[in-house]
Formats: sequence, C-alpha cells, structure tokens
Amino acid sequence: MSVEIKVPSLGESESEATLISWFKRKGDAIAVDDVLAEIESDKITMEITALDDGVLKDVKADIGEVVTPGQVIGLIEEGESAAPALTARKKDKPVAEAKPALTAKTPKVEDKPVAPRKPSPQPANIQVVEDAPVATRPRPAQPSAPDTSEKERREERIPMTRLRKRIGERLKQAQNTAAILSTFNEVNMQPVMQLRAKYRGAFKAKHGVDLGLMSFFVKACAEGLRRYPVINAYIDGEDVVYHSYFDIGVAVSSDKGLVVPVLRDAGSMSMAEIEYAIADYASKAREGGLMPDDLKGGTFSISNGGVFGSLLSTPILNPPQSAILGMHRIEKRPVVEGDAIVARPMMYLALSYDHRLIDGREAVLFLTAVKESLEFPGAMLLDV
Repeated sequence: MSVEIKVPSLGESESEATLISWFKRKGDAIAVDDVLAEIESDKITMEITALDDGVLKDVKADIGEVVTPGQVIGLIEEGESAAPALTARKKDKPVAEAKPALTAKTPKVEDKPVAPRKPSPQPANIQVVEDAPVATRPRPAQPSAPDTSEKERREERIPMTRLRKRIGERLKQAQNTAAILSTFNEVNMQPVMQLRAKYRGAFKAKHGVDLGLMSFFVKACAEGLRRYPVINAYIDGEDVVYHSYFDIGVAVSSDKGLVVPVLRDAGSMSMAEIEYAIADYASKAREGGLMPDDLKGGTFSISNGGVFGSLLSTPILNPPQSAILGMHRIEKRPVVEGDAIVARPMMYLALSYDHRLIDGREAVLFLTAVKESLEFPGAMLLDV
C-alpha cells in the first residue's frame, strides 16, 4: 500500500514554500519519524517526517521546486523490507555537513546527492557523496602569503533563500512605511546580576531551566507596556489598534536568518515559563523545528545584539508593530553614586519606534520604566 508524503500547512499568511532538501533517496528504507525532506517558507524552515514504515517508492518534487500545502511530493510503500534495509545502512560512513545549492536546473532527486540535515548528530543511514555540487564544497584554506594570480581568484553565486528574501522585504517595508526614530538609555545591571547569582542554582534545581537575563527584560517590558499602552499598539489604515495583552516577540538568530517567535500573554507568564519558552524556541530555531504559529502575531519585540558583542545599535521595527527594544553588551563603566565614582555593569538600551503613532514623551517614559524595573527588580517581581 502506498502512503502519500504531503506538504504540511504553512500557516494562515503563507501559501507556498521551497523544497530545499531530500534526506532520503528513492528505494531507501523509511521508519516512523524519519526526516524525509525539508521545506522553507517566507518565515520558517520545516521538516517533513514519515508517518509510516516502508520504502521511499517515488519522489514527485525536486530540490528547488516551489510546493504548496497538501501537495504530494513523494510516496512510501509499506512493506517488510523496511526494517532489514534500515539495519544494513547503519554501517555507512558518517555524513559530511553540506547545504544544497537551490537552482531551477537541479537534477531529479534519485540522481542527485542527498542533502544531510544541519543539526548534529547526522542520520546514520545517509552515505557520503563525493561529487557534491560546488556550492556544498568547503571553501579552500587561505594561502599563507598573498597570491594575486588570476587563476586563484574566484566567486561563488548562491541563490538567496526564501527566508532571507522575506526578511529583507519586511525590513525594507518597515523603513518605507514607518517614521522610525530611536531613543536611548542605560541601565545598571548589578541588581539583576546579583539576584541571578544568588538564586540561579535554586531556580534551576526547582524548574529545570537556567535563569537568564531575557526573562527579566520580558517582565520589565510587559510592565512598561502596561503603563504606556500606545507602545503596544499599531496603525491599521486610519485606525490605531490597541491590545489588552502583551505578545512579546524575542528575536532568535539561526544559521538561516533572524526569526522572531512570540511569547503569548507574556505579561502573565512566570519567570520559569518565560525561560522554558525561550529555550524551546532557540532549540527549534537551530534545528529547523519552528512552526508558523510560533511566529504569528506579536505586539512588541525584543532583540539582544549583546550576545554578539554589540555595544549600541538601532533595531528596525518588526511590522506591523510600532516599537522594538534593543539590548546590548554588558560592560563595566564608571558611574556616579552619591558623591563617589564606582564601576558598575552597564548596558545601553535602545527603543526604536514609529513616530507616526508614538511621541517622544511616551517612548522616553517607557524606556525609563524598563530601566527602573531592571534596577529595582524586587519591586517589579513583587508587584509593588
């Protein structure tokens, strides 16, 4: 009996995706939950897994082909040969990590090297292919001395991924439609760092997740949005739409690009729930497991460039949202406390906002509220 391999739902706003990888060849043994293929939409990369045991009987879509939800891209033939074939292939050599070139001239999948999954460990039943496309081969090592000979100079052209194109479109949309302005402040992170140092071990022992900085910032932003609801609103035509809830998007970087999964009702989440959700989203982003609903909506966003060493930046809005908070690197700087100059772990904060809707007053007051919540975390967490 043949079982169809279908493209899953991509979410309300997406109607097509690109098939970017096949992890199985025609004739390969398939087990339930094996990853068969990978597709990329405008927002996420998604794996297609097997729902039945059997053998890959037919492939009906090639790498680089545009596919739609419900489309049949292959067939699995249920049979008794699946288990022995799967066992025999476990002795194959490990897979070298690679990424296929996306091109309309890609040959049919049964004649083409199989693209391995990026996350480790790699599937043991896929063989190393020596004649991989040029785009998947590692770059040559840099010479020890400069070599300006013409034959050593080369260029590599790789089609832009659907996700990267979509990111570019949305960022350009924000610049073209919103009157983006940024305001800055700095926050003394010592109270938060002392609180983390004191309770980090107990927090992890009780909740099974680390106590990071982001949960403090999510809580502080939710409090700021509660005080200044216009920061949480957006423009729709000639109307302003206000929200009674705080769905805060947290920017997560992956090797495929920046995505912003959303913490629903972040204002009512506990610190542990926030840390659970962020850790889960980060893992999914790395492994290509984010679903369309994870990215849908959002009323406000937070971006942490500090993890990459950024000292100060102006984040771009995530449309249709009207504001985004930028976090940055923590570094010790001299500050005045009373009549003394002391060294404190300081962080610059940046709020980019749509000046069509938000006045400078509200933007500055919101950023000040975030600063106060972080410098007096006990008052924020005790709701006093």
